[in-house]
Amino acid sequence: MTQLIGEFECKLDAKGRMVLPAALKRQMPHVERDGLVVNRGFEKHLVFYPREEWDLMTAKLAKLNQFDPKVRAFVRAFTRGATELTLDAAGRVLLPKSLLEFAGITTELVLACQFNKIEVWSKEGYDDLMGDSGVEDISSLAAEVMGDINFGI
Repeated sequence: MTQLIGEFECKLDAKGRMVLPAALKRQMPHVERDGLVVNRGFEKHLVFYPREEWDLMTAKLAKLNQFDPKVRAFVRAFTRGATELTLDAAGRVLLPKSLLEFAGITTELVLACQFNKIEVWSKEGYDDLMGDSGVEDISSLAAEVMGDINFGI
């Protein structure tokens, strides 16, 4: 599994293209050959998956019970708008206009790596989420989320 790290501020050009930061490209050695997949996130953002990670994710989804209406609804929602992205000769990807509108991304954006995927936020949306008005007490949140886990230490 890919383990991506980092947070990157980027800008879209007038055509909706974004240069993939070099430090991020180095973490995904096959991205120029295999590309990325972008889809809607669970909140008002987008998610980039390296192609191999997207394939792993959709393989898991394909194993779910397709006779269950909730499964079908989730798969439909999760894959809605999913689009393959390829890097051009300048290392740019063209983001679909409909997905940019969904996420409220106009010019400035933030790429926030999370394990095997990259969240793509409008800069304003990310600042709101992570700033003073966002996660207010990381210590309390950590205790609630991680407190009962035995790490074997």
